[in-house]
Amino acid sequence: MPGSSESHVQPFNPMDYSGRIFLVTGASSGIGRETASLLSRLGARVLLVGRDPARLEQACAALEGSGHLWIVKDLAETDTISTWLKSLTQEVGPLDGLVHSAGVHSVWPLPSVNPDRIASVFAINVNAAFGLVKAYRQKGVCAGFKSIVLLSSVVGLVGQAGVSIYSASKGAVIALTKSLALELAHEGIRVNCIAAGLVQTELTERLAKTLGSQRTAEVTAMHPLGLGRPSDVASAVAFLLGESSRWITGSALVVDGGYTAA
Repeated sequence: MPGSSESHVQPFNPMDYSGRIFLVTGASSGIGRETASLLSRLGARVLLVGRDPARLEQACAALEGSGHLWIVKDLAETDTISTWLKSLTQEVGPLDGLVHSAGVHSVWPLPSVNPDRIASVFAINVNAAFGLVKAYRQKGVCAGFKSIVLLSSVVGLVGQAGVSIYSASKGAVIALTKSLALELAHEGIRVNCIAAGLVQTELTERLAKTLGSQRTAEVTAMHPLGLGRPSDVASAVAFLLGESSRWITGSALVVDGGYTAA
């Protein structure tokens, strides 16, 4: 048609992560695995970290795209995280973002609480978070978006009987997020966390067996939109990792189906 022109401009996608590299802990199952899967579908290269080599390999094989790696690492060994991450990024390149999804859940009434149980939960939920953030800010380890997302929980915001250790650890993650966001802002590193409600994973299936059917039904009813799916949390993680959230740091994004709205 005279005077007309055809446009070949590609649609803008603010969550196109092509050429980006992200590390995800706890990537062999649940939210971590779903986050790794989503990031791969958005074009990113993903480094999957966990303790079960068979499940990590399976999760990695299911990702879209190429260049993904799975790495066995016990994050309870916090003293080794900085050296390990430095060495890893020298091999694969600097990370645009880091997601700490690995976590330990516990249901222990107060009479059962002891120092060893407290230490075992905090080792992964809190101590490893410290180690990963400290390692991430090393020269040459981070680049690009420079975003860290930690996984907290709604029980870090509100109380729930029988999970005092877990609740305390997830509350610590929220406090850690806010303080580190201020400390690292001048380095261009953003730190946020997600306070997730109850999501349908293998972990929650085991938790349901511990709580019993009646208590599980009561907890489910506390979520007005029902229990979440790993993809619900993964989508929020992907948002916080990228440029679309460039002006967000120190936040605890609540993704809980309305659990804390009451």
